[in-house]
Amino acid sequence: MRFLVAGGAGFMGSNLVRYLISAHEDAEVLVYDKLTYAGRLENLRGLEGDPRFRFERGDICDGEQLCRVISSYRPDVIVNLAAETHVDRSIRDPEPFIRTNVVGTFALLEAARKLDVPLLIHVSTDEVYGDIGDGPPSAEDSPFKPSSPYSASKAAGDLLCQAYWRTYRLPVRIVRPSNNYGPYQYPEKLIPRVILRAVHNLPIPIYGSGRQVRDWLHVEDFCRALDVVMKRGSNGEAYNVPGFNERTNLEVVEAILDILDKPRSLIRFVADRPGHDTRYAMKGDKILALGWRPQVPWLEGLRRTVQWYLENEWWWRPLLSDSFFSSDIPWG
Repeated sequence: MRFLVAGGAGFMGSNLVRYLISAHEDAEVLVYDKLTYAGRLENLRGLEGDPRFRFERGDICDGEQLCRVISSYRPDVIVNLAAETHVDRSIRDPEPFIRTNVVGTFALLEAARKLDVPLLIHVSTDEVYGDIGDGPPSAEDSPFKPSSPYSASKAAGDLLCQAYWRTYRLPVRIVRPSNNYGPYQYPEKLIPRVILRAVHNLPIPIYGSGRQVRDWLHVEDFCRALDVVMKRGSNGEAYNVPGFNERTNLEVVEAILDILDKPRSLIRFVADRPGHDTRYAMKGDKILALGWRPQVPWLEGLRRTVQWYLENEWWWRPLLSDSFFSSDIPWG
């Protein structure tokens, strides 16, 4: 089976590529990636010599190149993980998010439509549902209420996918995971940023009170969920992938400090960011009905993640600029 993973050099994409090659004996994987700051060839190190792996540098917004690559490679499945994802960056500069997450999704949908791609999996986010506060978890048919340029751009991509299914019967399935964590995650994100700042005994800034709630899912469980949707899902459907593991940001930070045996006095509370959502949570009835269950317990997954960063300084050391050590911006 041939997979084309758009954005396969990023955090979730590189983990998915490794999963597909290990879980499918007949898998051939082509990574199509622009190689922005968070999409790095280092994320794919060790795969270069595998005959089942190929890499093509390209922009998801380049429809002509997409068509050439898809026409030549003829994938059985395309997985769209090409996205700008950092909320703080989207607040400072929304344009790249609109370009990649909206225009890029459109370009990929058009290429898939023109070339009769058998299946397109579009990876979205729980943030399209917006802040649910104390309300019930969001279902797949809950209204979209995005709060940031990032989440709005992802919601727009979802709507385009739904329109292409309804109008053209393009075989597309949408997956909306909760917050992923694990190896190869760029250190602007909460968990790797806290790990690396704690390792260096730097203050850990936390927005507001730190009581914002997120649902955490290990990236291995996300990859397994994606595989299940590919095998057993239905075209035109969206599937939430919750971790069933709601934690406040403060709880996450404290757990990391405890694992590293660092004092909680490193925590610094800073002014909250604009439009900061208080809670995300999703129902998972549809993905559970397909037979998927998360398998990585929270503390086990967090310890494994901490250990990976401790053992792979070669990967993160080049990413730490002076701003990492001086910045009081917590994460996205």
